[in-house]
Amino acid sequence: MSINGTTAAPVDVPRGLAGVVVTDTRLGDVRGREGFYHYRQYSAVELAQTRGFEDVWHLMIHGELPDAARSAAFAARTATLRRLPDDVRAALPVIARAGALSGPLAGLRSALSLFGASQGFRPVYDIDDERRREDTLAATAVVPTLLTALHRLGEGLEPVEPRDDLSYAANYLYMLRGSEPDPAHARAVEQYLISTIDHGFNASTFTARVITSTGADVAACLVGAVGALSGPLHGGAPSRALDTLDAIGTRDRIDGWIRERVLAGDRIMGFGHPVYRTEDPRSRMLRGIAQRFGGPMVEFAVEVERRVEAILAELKPGRELHTNVEFYAGVVMELCGLPRAMFTPTFAAARVVGWSANILEQARDSKIIRPAARYVGPTAPVPVPVMP
Repeated sequence: MSINGTTAAPVDVPRGLAGVVVTDTRLGDVRGREGFYHYRQYSAVELAQTRGFEDVWHLMIHGELPDAARSAAFAARTATLRRLPDDVRAALPVIARAGALSGPLAGLRSALSLFGASQGFRPVYDIDDERRREDTLAATAVVPTLLTALHRLGEGLEPVEPRDDLSYAANYLYMLRGSEPDPAHARAVEQYLISTIDHGFNASTFTARVITSTGADVAACLVGAVGALSGPLHGGAPSRALDTLDAIGTRDRIDGWIRERVLAGDRIMGFGHPVYRTEDPRSRMLRGIAQRFGGPMVEFAVEVERRVEAILAELKPGRELHTNVEFYAGVVMELCGLPRAMFTPTFAAARVVGWSANILEQARDSKIIRPAARYVGPTAPVPVPVMP
């Protein structure tokens, strides 16, 4: 078998590349059987509980947590990158109208591509590591600005200009709603954002690395990642998890609704994860945040979680199913006033940091990612039929 001009024996791998190690990374890992994941050498959950978003961004891009002085400098510097070039800002109404049915995440693909062209992003293959880092910082900083502007334009509202004096998360909420957010809401959203910056070689991260391996520019790599995230099997679940709560409606309907879905073999959105075989640590943290807010919606969500696990244990013994990050992420974002159409875009506003870190790491390896496929069509060659 010839692969990339060399002869190599074919290797069978599981569907979806499950469990296949494709490279080495210093960015972090997901230890699914332990219910633990980390960014570099630090627990991701502990980082979310003790640090701000900009500090973790610095960790992922520069490889270390900043001290107080560097933290302030990095936050100030990235805040100045939030404003859009005039040509990109002028194009946003057209992008928003064209993607009125698809929403801000679809618009982000076009807007990021335009931003990269406007800034003169060059292929990562042709630039040094420092220039690549600068490109990722510029692109990451404008993602919240682009997403909130596209959302507001889609709602018939004028975009809100970013503020340099607000943190990444607080500024995101400010641009989304047009008013300074409650500090408790800003911190809750910040903790969610930190918890979803990176999570192993998920589909969007792997997509970003594949495109990076071709030597393409940072914007092209990020646009590909956004495209992968837009799929409902990857980033589209937080609002769907809330749809589950809406469909159940009241406490007296919980057991009947769950039993019907389990016996029918239907998926219950917000439950289960392809990696974790125990409780998702992100879900555990977000449940705690939701419970600090309290209220009927949180109590209902906790009861639904409890009953799903109990009924599964009864009807499908040995099959553990726990809430994933999307279940309580949806609850927290709803409590903080984010519209459901912005749940997955908010995920993108966090994950762009992880994508950027992976782009930088992959760009240091000049080997293009080029796997093989097994042909299963008709036996070749067959003579081409003569045109009658």
